[in-house]
Amino acid sequence: MKTALFVLLDQYADWEGAYLLSLLNQRDDWQIKTASNLPQVESIGGLQTMIDFKISEIDRELELLVLIGGNSWNIHSPELYRIIEKQLIRGLPLAAICGAVDYLANHGFLEGYRHTGNDRFLWQDYPNYQTPINCSVHSVNSSAAVPFAVTRLRSLTACLS
Repeated sequence: MKTALFVLLDQYADWEGAYLLSLLNQRDDWQIKTASNLPQVESIGGLQTMIDFKISEIDRELELLVLIGGNSWNIHSPELYRIIEKQLIRGLPLAAICGAVDYLANHGFLEGYRHTGNDRFLWQDYPNYQTPINCSVHSVNSSAAVPFAVTRLRSLTACLS
């Protein structure tokens, strides 16, 4: 069974992952798990969410890592950084939306990847951000939850079937 791990930080944007979650959860070959730096997080919409794994406990290969946006992506977490770094080094799918894309840009993870996301103007002070040149990371701005889900699912179907 393939695992999609959704990283949800406190004050996460609950609507951003809803479509992808529901599409993957209906498939027999996927399981959904959550990770955070806290055992329970609250979404911007007020949902209280119990987390499956602390970020520091993630030590296995993930078929899909999804970073859901929100108001807490100014986080400093060496463990989260390492999980993202491993995902990219292994060439495994990484999806990010909204504030999570800002985190990727700020930490240099988008270098060499085509991507969409929030306005590059917001990233002008990020020392590790580089202009993209090829395609692998899937990222979108906060208003694109439906295209995010559809595109990511199509990509996963093609790559992991």
